[in-house]
Amino acid sequence: MKAIQDTELIITENKKIYHLNLDKKQIAEDIILVGDQDRVSQISKHFDEITDKIQHREFVTHTGIYKGKKITALSTGIGCDNIDIVVNELDALVNIDLESRTINPEKKNLNLIRLGTSGALQADIAVDSFLMSEYALGFDGLAHFHKDDRCIDKELTKSFNLHVNWPQKLSEPYIVKASENLLKKFNGFTEGITATASGFYAPQGREVRLKSSIDNMHETLTSFNYDGNKITNFEMESSALYFLGQSLGHNTLTICAIIGNRINKTQSADYKNTVEKLIVEILNRI
Repeated sequence: MKAIQDTELIITENKKIYHLNLDKKQIAEDIILVGDQDRVSQISKHFDEITDKIQHREFVTHTGIYKGKKITALSTGIGCDNIDIVVNELDALVNIDLESRTINPEKKNLNLIRLGTSGALQADIAVDSFLMSEYALGFDGLAHFHKDDRCIDKELTKSFNLHVNWPQKLSEPYIVKASENLLKKFNGFTEGITATASGFYAPQGREVRLKSSIDNMHETLTSFNYDGNKITNFEMESSALYFLGQSLGHNTLTICAIIGNRINKTQSADYKNTVEKLIVEILNRI
């Protein structure tokens, strides 16, 4: 089998994957992904034992034992570009022999669960509630850099693209469904389509000094309905997580604490407490 070139997969001198600075023994099969690096310790403080603590740049990893189960908490930083790094390097740790630089004949599957914060796009979604992303709607364009698009829901994507007058100069949106086994494992949460933006301001319809190129973005998104599936919230990572993770054979799911409602113009008075409750809920479900 042909070895992967040094420039294609960067490995450190001590045989760790470059950006994450990890080897495969330092991660669990169940991995909680968070954007904020400080949130990693907020999760790991609940562990009965922390076996590994690693940091390189914004990528902080704590692996430990919670109620007898090995779990990893890892910070990705903000945005789909960072998700590209994290998911590819996690996959490399479990599915590539870093010594020979060859792909393992037998593949391992990880459970990649993103725990995030988000703003609701439907008036009836309460601030301080939890929302599970049954689908991720990507405005980021990352999927279009890959040949394999089997995990994209073609019918739902087509329906959305017919609904919205999307500017041609922007990447075409795409939609990917969460992994069925994780949807079943975390059932009971409010579900919806999560829109993944490529930025925080204009890409989410915010106008400070620069005007958005998409008029009436919120009205366009909130009015979409496909067999009862509505666009429920905005965030910045899920579409890349779903597309890359599932294309590589892993299970993916995002669950967010709703800390604001963009339609009602309301904000959580104590979002940190809401996030803390979500952490405990996810740990116990895993």
